[in-house]
Amino acid sequence: MLKPHEKNHETTIVKRGGGKHAHDEHGGAWKVAFADFCLALMCLFLVLWLMASRNTESLQQILTESDGNRTDQGKGVMPEPVGGPRGSLIERFPLPRTGNADVDGKAQESTENSPEAAPSKVSYETAEDLQLLAKALQELSKDAGLQSNLESVVTPYGLRVMLHDTDRQGMFVRGSAIPTGKFQGLLRKMGPLFARMENQMLIVGHTDSLQYADTGHSAFSNWNLSSNRAMSARAQLLAGNMPTDSILQVVGMADRAPLDTKNAAAGINRRIELLILTKGQASAISSMFGMPGNREAGAPDLDTQLPDANALQQLREKLLPAR
Repeated sequence: MLKPHEKNHETTIVKRGGGKHAHDEHGGAWKVAFADFCLALMCLFLVLWLMASRNTESLQQILTESDGNRTDQGKGVMPEPVGGPRGSLIERFPLPRTGNADVDGKAQESTENSPEAAPSKVSYETAEDLQLLAKALQELSKDAGLQSNLESVVTPYGLRVMLHDTDRQGMFVRGSAIPTGKFQGLLRKMGPLFARMENQMLIVGHTDSLQYADTGHSAFSNWNLSSNRAMSARAQLLAGNMPTDSILQVVGMADRAPLDTKNAAAGINRRIELLILTKGQASAISSMFGMPGNREAGAPDLDTQLPDANALQQLREKLLPAR
């Protein structure tokens, strides 16, 4: 029986439920996670864009000669996108230039247009003359911080200058024809020195013996790399105001002439050689290829003997222990 004060009293029932409801999945936590993902993705594309635009100027200099002509012009190929890592969606085509340009990109007038303004030419023919030239080049390499990367030797052909990699300093970005900053500066400083000489030179590119993964006949190989690096060195010398007729030949030799035959990846095998020819040797090479005005045989007193084998072995021993 209910007590008097409990009459007409309504009982309040509180129901406490739990469990998962259908509308719980429509909260805001996933939106925060998605926003973080979009931010990270945007940062990734920004980094890729910066990497693609970093080496644009260097690649333009490689593909464009100092007279404004593309190095692949006339070969029936289309210009390829350059300037970014493989897989980048950012296409960068080198722009044509006219005239010569210095480090700051300012136009320079060639001395070929005003011969009277050009300094008097010097001819290096004797061993003593070539040794003086070697000393001047050594001073330039010392000022550029590349003293250990340059070796030179006087041969019957002329002065052989070797610009090679070391464990601490490379001449090019590995696997490419893009010169490092120091090497680019050194070549451009050599330009004015070579502009004052009558001698012509050969530019020869060498690589190490490491091979690319794709060994097909049409694949990029050490032959392409050595040739591209030799052409890149030529472009930097011309950017230093060296006249174009100072270069007689540009050659890529891949890994066919290593200095260190026991170590395929030795730094000294990756090198650019400048062979500064005597007048007689330059005439002999010109005659060999039947260049106009040089079809006659070489002079009777032309010294065409090969370098002594012992001298070459001494050069190898000079380079190898120091590396």
